[in-house]
Amino acid sequence: MLLFLVSCLSFLLVSQSIILKQKNAPPKFNSRMWVFLKSPHRFFILLSRKRKILNRFFFFPSINKIQTINTTTNEEREEEEAHRDEFSLLDLPDLPLDAILEKLSPFELCSMARVCTSLKRSCTSEYLWQKQMKKKWGDVIGDVAHNEWRSQLMTASKRPHFSPKRSGKFQLFLDFFMDKKSDSRKYLLQENSVMSFYLALETGKFWFPAQVFNRQNGHVGFMLSCYDAQLCYDSTTDNFIARYRAQGRSMIEEGIEWDRIRAPSVNTPPNSLHISDCLDQIKPGDHIEIQWRKNKEFPFGWWYGVVEHLESCNGNEFNCHCHITDSVSLEFKQYSPASRWRRTVISRKDHTVIGNEIDGFYGGIRKLCNKQEIAKWKDLWPNCTLE
Repeated sequence: MLLFLVSCLSFLLVSQSIILKQKNAPPKFNSRMWVFLKSPHRFFILLSRKRKILNRFFFFPSINKIQTINTTTNEEREEEEAHRDEFSLLDLPDLPLDAILEKLSPFELCSMARVCTSLKRSCTSEYLWQKQMKKKWGDVIGDVAHNEWRSQLMTASKRPHFSPKRSGKFQLFLDFFMDKKSDSRKYLLQENSVMSFYLALETGKFWFPAQVFNRQNGHVGFMLSCYDAQLCYDSTTDNFIARYRAQGRSMIEEGIEWDRIRAPSVNTPPNSLHISDCLDQIKPGDHIEIQWRKNKEFPFGWWYGVVEHLESCNGNEFNCHCHITDSVSLEFKQYSPASRWRRTVISRKDHTVIGNEIDGFYGGIRKLCNKQEIAKWKDLWPNCTLE
């Protein structure tokens, strides 16, 4: 373009000099000289009408405007150089990028995953969501819940444990990632990703198996017990809804807080006897959980107790033989000494379900070796002695 304008300017100067030389003898109309001199004039008039180049070309701005233009050009050049030195988040290696993404919340990871394909791949990685899962759900989700989730995916068309109407801030992202038109649907469901499991829990679409301490809002009949239930998370209240099975019907409890929930301690179904493997090891002073149920139509719950000395033992540690005798005395100190549920005796060798319709039935035993488990039971201790 610049070369074209320089050529036009040179042509104008040459034609102007010819006009000056022929001033005393102007060319005749339609002569060759007249056509030669008139053609550039017509050309530039046409060009000026179409693009207005002549006005721009022959306009000379003032000194101040020239300085302004030069200053703007320099600023733009500096800005371009600054942008050239910048780099995006995607330019980072995988290790620093993962370190940054680990700092994000699950909600922020879902938002980032919608930016582009590359970030979607990074933000939906198993590594990141396993950390998120362990951080929030590690204490309430166990192997039983994972197995039931896998079974749920295999029979997704039936969806027996999905609630029909749930809401929350993650619902939008769950609808997006599980949309039929989304390529990630196959990845999330068929590959059984941790992210899909997390979103199903967070939105309350998956009822997972867990255990609830002091069921029925701490009813006196269930103090210091832990019962199996199907739970659903409510993100609007940050609480849970529990569904218990008893006598062929369901019982619902709402408003269950996080500190009243734990992952199932064993894989034994709630209606089955737990096979005890600690009977030869327990001794006075040990903390235990034992199965108990009111009658055979109810499921077992886990009740907290301690191993005490037998009545025939004086409690002297140097003369105590309670740890080698067949009988084991269990005491439940939340009950008063006169209560019929204060104490029971079981057999080490021939232990099975014992009890009656009045006092209830005792089942399997598990020894508590984890200090956190023991501390949890003590935190739930009732304010007054039970009868």
